[in-house]
Amino acid sequence: MLASPVAPLAPHPLLVFLVAITLLLLLARVLGRIAERFGMPAIVGELITGMLLGPSLLGHLAPRLSNWLLPHQAEQIHLLDAVGQLGVLLLVGITGTHLDLGMLRRRGRAAAAVSLSGLMIPLGLGIGLGWLLPHSVMDGGKAGRGVFALFLGVAMCVSAIPVIAKTLSDMRLLHRNIGQLTLAAGTIDDVVGWLLLSIVSAAATTGVSTGKLTLSVVYLVAVLLFAATIGRVLVGRIMTRIAQAPTSEPAVAAAVLIILSGAVITHSLGMEPVFGAFIAGALIATVPSVQPKLAPLRSVVMAVLAPLFLATAGLRMDLTALNDRTIALTAVAVLSAAIIGKFVGAYLGARLSRLSRWEGLALGAGMNARGVIEVVVATTGLRVGAINTATYTVIILVAIVTSLMAPPLLRLAMARVVYSDDERLRKIDHDTWHGRTPDDPARLEGKPAL
Repeated sequence: MLASPVAPLAPHPLLVFLVAITLLLLLARVLGRIAERFGMPAIVGELITGMLLGPSLLGHLAPRLSNWLLPHQAEQIHLLDAVGQLGVLLLVGITGTHLDLGMLRRRGRAAAAVSLSGLMIPLGLGIGLGWLLPHSVMDGGKAGRGVFALFLGVAMCVSAIPVIAKTLSDMRLLHRNIGQLTLAAGTIDDVVGWLLLSIVSAAATTGVSTGKLTLSVVYLVAVLLFAATIGRVLVGRIMTRIAQAPTSEPAVAAAVLIILSGAVITHSLGMEPVFGAFIAGALIATVPSVQPKLAPLRSVVMAVLAPLFLATAGLRMDLTALNDRTIALTAVAVLSAAIIGKFVGAYLGARLSRLSRWEGLALGAGMNARGVIEVVVATTGLRVGAINTATYTVIILVAIVTSLMAPPLLRLAMARVVYSDDERLRKIDHDTWHGRTPDDPARLEGKPAL
């Protein structure tokens, strides 16, 4: 007997979903434009959208209105999550298409130095702080002090590639060497961070075994080797052939399929799907001739999907827990350690790589943005019992504050970093891909970034 087909989404849940998506996108775009009017990238307003509509404000002041606009039923939340996940995967994938692999090969040592220093210092500070915080901050968590401290260290060391990517894109810094180095170092940090997070999750639930740890490392190495050999050749041939098409539709469809395929591969191996999406985008970047055809995809992602993703991420944030004095003081300590650790780590790595102090400050500002990746880490810790609701709220605060800090500090530092020859050429290509009139390279010579 054949099983009956699954019923489609009922009319009312569909209506609620459409209202929620419309409201989130409208408010995200409006707040994004307001943020731009005050000299901030649009990401600032887009991140605030979820905070305003979620339990942090509207859910606290007018719970009935909040529940009417954005019902808390699992079905509705999962629908919004699905849209947000699609947005973040395509955002990260599009970010990967901007990578200048030639520059990364030339300056790979600098990226590795910045990443290692920017990873180890905040990781150590977080672990040390985890042993010193009052026990009340841990109450309700299932794990012991050691797992709690390690988890806090992991939360300190990660960066947020999606938020960094959106910030650099909004500020038109993706073509700059510092932008490229920030993405590369942040990617390395996040890869290691996801590996450490899997270890902490295992320790909080079933425990860590040598076999599981070894398998995770093997999978990571295998993905990188496959991407550098077979994946690069395969993607190169596909995109080179499609670049010859008279319209952009085949290139857009192929790019989306490749990005999602990368996410499927890494997620099926127990790694984060955003890592696979980023690697897939980097492979697409090896075919410069296809870049102009991807302009429509970039427009949709940056104007629609990315704002929706950033808006939905704030819906689970509840900052009213900071009314408790102990939690508030803990938040100050954790936030200070997170900012100082990342800035000092990135700056030391940059200076050891013979970059200028302003380049070091720019790298620290960019990598300091934790954003929604921090929210994902916090949610995982809450789910496996490594932290309680109080610590979750503190980590969410770190995500918000560090993301808001990045744009003005980046603008301050990059205003003092002069354009190089390869940056001027890369800017022309970047403007052409986005349908903008390229700046005259001669005008940029010897002048700071805009």
